[in-house]
Amino acid sequence: MSDPTARVSVADSGVDVVDVGTLPPLGVVPRRMHAQVVRQSRYGDPATAFAHEVIDTPALGRGEVLIAVMAAGVNYNNVWAARGYPVDQVATRQRQGEVEDFHVGGSDASGIVYAIGEAVDGVAVGDEVVVHPGVWDENDSWVQAGRDAMIGPSAKIWGYDTNFGSFGQFARVQAHQLLPKAPHLSWAQAAAPTLVGTTAYRMLHGWAGNTVTDGDLVLVWGGSGGLGTQASQLVAAAGGRAVAVVSDDARGAFAMKYGAIGYINRREFDHWGVPPLVDDSAGQKAWTAGARAFGKRLWEIAGGREDPAIVFEHPGASTVPTSVFVCRPGGMVVICAGTTGFDAMVDLRYHWTRQKRLQGSHGTNDEQARVYNQLVVDGRIDPCVGRVLPMDDIPLSHAQMGRGEEVFGNTVHLLGAPDPEDGRRD
Repeated sequence: MSDPTARVSVADSGVDVVDVGTLPPLGVVPRRMHAQVVRQSRYGDPATAFAHEVIDTPALGRGEVLIAVMAAGVNYNNVWAARGYPVDQVATRQRQGEVEDFHVGGSDASGIVYAIGEAVDGVAVGDEVVVHPGVWDENDSWVQAGRDAMIGPSAKIWGYDTNFGSFGQFARVQAHQLLPKAPHLSWAQAAAPTLVGTTAYRMLHGWAGNTVTDGDLVLVWGGSGGLGTQASQLVAAAGGRAVAVVSDDARGAFAMKYGAIGYINRREFDHWGVPPLVDDSAGQKAWTAGARAFGKRLWEIAGGREDPAIVFEHPGASTVPTSVFVCRPGGMVVICAGTTGFDAMVDLRYHWTRQKRLQGSHGTNDEQARVYNQLVVDGRIDPCVGRVLPMDDIPLSHAQMGRGEEVFGNTVHLLGAPDPEDGRRD
């Protein structure tokens, strides 16, 4: 990361603050901005942890760019940030030398470049961009050695581990995060998919020996949500077959609209969570029967006794035991989150003897982000916008996500873009 003490304020434009839904003249940066802000004293329910405040516009350091945020996407990471759990992000950054006593989150954005810091090439004021969430220190020895930057010790997720994400009128990003906005997409559409899409791309294409290939069967948890709809489309684009796991038939139909060949309604099964211990014979028998019934349903959709080459995981605690059970020998369970809990159990009998891979995956590197974004630019991936809300509903959308209230596709909030209901293109 850039040295937080080395950042400098953008030249004073003489403009104090502009209203949400409007933009100052191109390149004119107001002294202050509207933002949805989380403070330590409000940690807890996202409905009250976020609050609309007017704060100073962030300063820039070496390699950094300021964008005017047109629209911002919602991801589960800022449910965690609002709760202050499992990481107090404000305290963590202060220990690293940053001075702000608040968090402005948001890891998905579409916007316009408004200011450029030192040592930035290939970016111009006025560029229309989206932002990928991978952030790291350019001086990290791991990165300089040419290794995968997202595994390096300095790697972070923008707008979660870092401050001044997309939930403010202006966002601070590293220049390498910027990708061209797809011209055919509205601001809201462009803001929706990048974090989930690049995350899904890395999960499916980033782990040599277990990448999705033509004909592969892939089980996708949360198939009607933002992450799942991106995964199913990416599987289809690679010639694979995605089977979505959803909570009702309407969500199943939605998942099939975005690439799944079929779906499993998880509410038809009740073996979720940590399975009984091995010496609990009756409990093991009941749990295994449930897992086998789930697997049989998957076979019915696949058209034969075929187990998935890849299981696309993110619920965690409630589903990992089943994922490892149904994954084919030599296959991979790849996981990027733990939205139902972090304490997952793996029955090693099904893991080591059948030589399955349990792979963690986090964020994206630049190369993966560029390939994914080109699929969007080429119109091969739909951003799957489920709903578009105003900036002041950011607390609401995160509270709903935290309660597990599922929505179709991705949720987006408008900041610089005008409300599309007023008749203007967003």
